[in-house]
Amino acid sequence: MPHANIRIVLVEPAGPLNVGSVARVMKNMGLHQLVLVNPQCDYLGEEARLMAVRAADILENARVVESLPEALVGCTRAIATTGDDRPIATKRENPADALPWLLEAPSALIFGREDCGLTNAELNYAQRLIRIPSSDAYTSLNLAQAVAICCYELYREAGIRKKALRPRSGYEEGTELIASATFENLEGYYQKLETVLLKIGYLHPHTADSRMAKFRHLYNRAYPTVDEVAMLRGTLRQIEWALKSCAIAPISDILDGALPDCPGDTQQPKK
Repeated sequence: MPHANIRIVLVEPAGPLNVGSVARVMKNMGLHQLVLVNPQCDYLGEEARLMAVRAADILENARVVESLPEALVGCTRAIATTGDDRPIATKRENPADALPWLLEAPSALIFGREDCGLTNAELNYAQRLIRIPSSDAYTSLNLAQAVAICCYELYREAGIRKKALRPRSGYEEGTELIASATFENLEGYYQKLETVLLKIGYLHPHTADSRMAKFRHLYNRAYPTVDEVAMLRGTLRQIEWALKSCAIAPISDILDGALPDCPGDTQQPKK
């Protein structure tokens, strides 16, 4: 099935009943990769097994990691769920519209904590965000219910594609013929980019996180390939070489990111 490469990632789940229920619905819908990020409960205990019923093997084979970046290693696509209205640059999509995109590559579907969901920093690791529509009378869904809805959408779309023997979604149709950059490949680039931008004075320590979040949003929309990330890293290496070879004064971020015409010209524009 085309959804075999999709992993379900739960960030710091606190309820063993929820984790057991997630395992059950995953098996119902043909998914088997469960990743738990710093779980806050006994996911192999009696309560979890009670809810998992015949899906205890999903719990027993679950991978436990300490951080979300670890959970995403090997993925080229990631969608995160969010149920609130925090000011985030990435738009929130309907599950039925966005989830089929995960079927075309090694991917992750990320769910947050039962009480507070995912942090803004964690949401930045995903290229797309989904929000499950619900009544204004009670908008918050239970974790296991949210996973069930998304797993069903994946299962339904996978069945449609199997019958049709061709992709139904045209979001990025054909682009997977070119190797997309993996999560860890992009993360390495982001770390190097931040280091170089701090060196040249474009970033400052107190604003680096917010500005790097904007770079992440930019590249998340572009879905760069392995070769493109290699090209971007090559430009960073050349910049570092130039820094060692030439004395270039850092620029100030009060220009809001505008570079001077000459790298050594840092004079403020006349008012």
